[in-house]
This record gives sequence, C-alpha cells and structure tokens, in this order.
Amino acid sequence: MHEIVTLQLGQRANYLATHFWNLQESYFTYKEGEESPVDHDVHFRPGVGADGSETYTPRTVIYDLKGGFGTLRKQNALYELTEDSLAGQGLWDGLEIVQKQAPILQSEYQRSLDLGTTAPRLTSETVRYWSDYNRVFYHPRSIVQLNEYELNSQVMPFEDWNVGEDLFNDLDKEHDLLDRDVRPFAEECDQMRALQLFTGSDDAWGGFAARYIDRLRDEYGKKSIWIWAIEDGARVQRHHQFKRDTNKAKSLYSISPQANLYVPLVDIPQKLPNYLSVDRHSEWQKSALLSAAVETVTLPSRLQPYHDFEASLAGDDGRHNIYELQSTFNPEKQIDDASRSDDEGSPKARTKFDIDFTYDNENTETATIFNQVQVMRGNETKTSTQPPESGDIGHLRKLRLYNSEPMLQSYHSPLRLPILDSFPHGMFSASPASADGLSLFTALTASTRTADRIKAIQATAARMLSVDEREAMVNGLGEIRECYETGWSSGSSDEDDD
Repeated sequence: MHEIVTLQLGQRANYLATHFWNLQESYFTYKEGEESPVDHDVHFRPGVGADGSETYTPRTVIYDLKGGFGTLRKQNALYELTEDSLAGQGLWDGLEIVQKQAPILQSEYQRSLDLGTTAPRLTSETVRYWSDYNRVFYHPRSIVQLNEYELNSQVMPFEDWNVGEDLFNDLDKEHDLLDRDVRPFAEECDQMRALQLFTGSDDAWGGFAARYIDRLRDEYGKKSIWIWAIEDGARVQRHHQFKRDTNKAKSLYSISPQANLYVPLVDIPQKLPNYLSVDRHSEWQKSALLSAAVETVTLPSRLQPYHDFEASLAGDDGRHNIYELQSTFNPEKQIDDASRSDDEGSPKARTKFDIDFTYDNENTETATIFNQVQVMRGNETKTSTQPPESGDIGHLRKLRLYNSEPMLQSYHSPLRLPILDSFPHGMFSASPASADGLSLFTALTASTRTADRIKAIQATAARMLSVDEREAMVNGLGEIRECYETGWSSGSSDEDDD
C-alpha cells in the first residue's frame, strides 16, 4: 500500500477537510460484488473499537483551538470510554466543586445520522461548526484540542504568524508532537508515501505549520509533503490586509522550500462563474466549493490501479513545487473541449478555467506554463483511468523538453463528484448535474504567474517586516521567485550562439 497521513491545522483547514472526508466515506461500497474505484487504504486505517468490532477511520490528526470542535467528542460510538468516568479522590479528602461550560447542543443533522433517519437540509444558519456536517467517525487520537487559545477570542486572537510559531515550539518542548500525534499513524502504514497538510497560511496557523513541517522534514526526509495553504479571500481593512500579506510572505518563505507540493488556496475567489451560487459569508459553503476541486485534483493518488502522482508533480526537474489550482464544473462539452489534443495527438496544457482558486484569473493568457497536472472526472467519453499518453513516459517528457513544451500529465476517471446531503443545496443550481454527481476538469499548474505574485509579496515584506528579518526573507523569496521567471528552455543559449 501507499498510505497518506493527513494533518489538519485550524478552522478553515477543518472545514475543508471535513468535506474531503465526507467524500471519501461516500466511495465505500456495501453490496456484495461491488468494487469501488477508490483505494480506501490510502487514507483510512483499520482498527478495533471498544466492543471488539473492526473499525475504519481516517489517517488524520485534527488540531483546533478551544471551542473549535463544536459537538465533536474525542470518544464516539466506535470508541466509547471503558473506564469509570469519575476520577479517584487521590490525596484530597475535602469537597470538590466542579464547574463545567454549558454543552453545545447537537445539530439536527448530526442527530439524524445517529438515529439513522432522513437528514434535514443543511443551511448556512444551521451549520455553526465544521463538526455539524461531519459524516465520519474519527479515532480518539485524531482529536487534538489546543487549550492555550480560544476560537474567535478578542482578547488573545490567534492571528499573528509568530504567535503560532511560539505555540508550536512550546507544545513540542512539552509533548514532542510528532511522537505523540503523528508517529502512531505513520507506524501503522505499510509504506507511507506522503504527508498531507491542510492549514491556514495568512494567520497564526501558518507559523504553527512552518515549525511542524520543519520537524516532519527532519523525521521523514524522503517522504512527499503536500501543503494546501488556505488564504482568506474576504475583503478587509487595509491594516488587516497588511497583516495577512505579511503572514502569507512568512508562510511562503518558510514552508514552500520544505514541501513537494505547495498550493495557495483562496477560500473564495472574487471571480466566480454565473452557474455557481455561493454564500460568501459561510465557511461551510466556501469550503465546499474548494473541496470539490482539491478532492478531484488529488483523485489519481487513490484510484485503483495506483498512479505515480508524485512523479507528475515533479515535472522534468523537480524545481517547481508551487502550484495553482483551477477548475471548471460542467457542462460536459467544456470537458470534451479541454481534453482535445493537437494535430499530432499530444495533449495540450490549458490556461482557461472557470475558477482560479490561487491567483483569481490574473494574467492567465500571457503566463508561461512549466508543468501541469490535469484531472478530468465524470466525462462519459473517457472511460479509462490511465493517462492518455502511451509509450515511454520518460521519452515523451524528453520530447516535450526538446520542443520547449510544458511538462503535462493528464488523468481521466468516469467517477463523478458525488453531491452529498452534507453539501450546500443549490450551489450548482444553474449547472446541470446527473443523478450520480458532477463532472469536473481540474488542474494543478506551475507557471510564471507565481513569480509575479512573489514579487508583490516581496514588496509587502520589505515595507512591513522589521529590519532584522527583512533582508533574509526578501532575499529568500527572491531565490524562490527566480525558479518561476525562466522556463524550460535552458538550451536556447546554444541556438543563440549559431
């Protein structure tokens, strides 16, 4: 097996990851002789429940602040506490006064799941926490509450990048977070191939993630690390935006050199197609749209048979690890057009998409593409999950390099995106979907647009950072930027000399 262990850092990451796990749960088959195209062992782990029954839970560690888990308990129906819930008196013989916070009432949706009844339709008003629409049981080890900070606190807001960095350092000194939280999941794997992190990048979670990834890279040096770096796309006052931009600069500078895949994600782009109806004030709705693209573009990593997804991301030289995420939802014709190749039968890289989750459709036409990984799902005309290119993949890549063409890998699957009852109703009301889900065309793209974005981030860092950290960060961002300014044509100098 080639397992992936996931880490979820913070509210926005958990909203996104909850949709992701709900989708993975929907791929399970229960009829005799029915086989799922998805290899569940990639993301799920077998175990034994409190009653001795077999369980199957996500390979994930979920971090959130005090008050961020809603009604989700560390113990659940699979792993109830077996010991006496009343602690012993110990050495204290006096009276004890126990003070408890008022419990958060379970949502109607969760109650219906527990009772096995028809679930009510969720709305932005009824979803108060990411756990309100969660459909999956987690192992108790997956739930890690950080009590040092409280969700949405005005007194001690969890916003500054350095605050997250300090929190990780303090917790790691006390507990050794890798040994306590990650290693139990990693050691269960036959052959762990990647660590996947969902995290905020423009708040304190960016600093927490940066130090966490340093430890992961030291411990698991040869394993792939995939970072989904979530940014708040809402418009805010100028001084708040400066703080966000500074946090993003620190995250990019500290995290991207350590990652095999670093994808900045705007949780709701300003430009959306008319066929989408999204409540921009609802984390549940914004993360649902984003999860559809993230889950689709990573689909090849868990399809049966297994695809070498990491090699596709590495491209020709492995220099480009910062990618843009773009998607087009329905209709089928757009996906058919997108999958057409040139006259010689070679698939072409794409620049036009309906939604740009990274740079919000900036300079798409003039950008130079270095590498692109395309994933098409639900297209009736494509029934193979194999890459469309045949023959020696290495030889085909050399031909693209010689012809100054971008590296390109394309995956196809007839598996549509399921529209679950935990998904916002009517989000795709203007885009026809079949009874078994939606078709998507999604891509991860490394291009010169990243250089333009880093240039803007450098300017912000130069203005906002203190003198002692400004030079190192501006120079470090400059080195990252250089990789996205010049393309694949390293041999062009030979032609100029003729």
